[in-house]
Amino acid sequence: MFGLTGFGSALITMPLATHFVELQFALALYALADLSSALRIGLEHPRNAVKAEWTRLVPMILVGTALGVTVLVNLPRAAGMAALGAFVFGYALYSLFRHESRGVIAAGWAWIAGLAGGITSTLFGAGGPPYAIYLSQRGLTKEQYRATMGFATLTSISVRVVAFVLTGLLLEPKVWLVALGVVPAAMLGIHVAQRMYLKISREQLLRAVALVLLVTGGSLVLRAFN
Repeated sequence: MFGLTGFGSALITMPLATHFVELQFALALYALADLSSALRIGLEHPRNAVKAEWTRLVPMILVGTALGVTVLVNLPRAAGMAALGAFVFGYALYSLFRHESRGVIAAGWAWIAGLAGGITSTLFGAGGPPYAIYLSQRGLTKEQYRATMGFATLTSISVRVVAFVLTGLLLEPKVWLVALGVVPAAMLGIHVAQRMYLKISREQLLRAVALVLLVTGGSLVLRAFN
């Protein structure tokens, strides 16, 4: 997913991972994997990034991350699982039923997108959707969109990693040990995605993933209340 779109890996990994491990452990582990992926993708074509869009997003990404990590350390496991499931389910519905933009939205929406992305990045490991929704409505070219999205995602993940270090989530040795297997797997996924990109339709892939997300998101909500 990350190799094809520049975001979205957590929307698949987090719902699946939290069926087997604690949410906090999964968040810390995949923060390392996502940071590696973001560095790989985000720095491919930095000149295509629209600096004005990125700088509008960054301040509220920082604020959102601070708010999100405050909630995370005090969030009960069942509530966190239910919130993650609802978030994933909602985004899946958006992906399935979204329509093409009829115009360019105001730049001020960057503040809301940055805040929302910072919060969801920290709570659920998925800050990309708010940035993607905003940037897709700004009339950017395909190249500008991918590069700017890469920078926004890289910023969000980097801040998330710092926040997890400060709160102790990334200080557990087991996280780093498991990451020795997860990070190379993520790099392999990006390598495969780059080969697939020219052979399949990204829209078809995203719609298929959205259907999977409906099931995984719904299952997490049900599991949280059972």
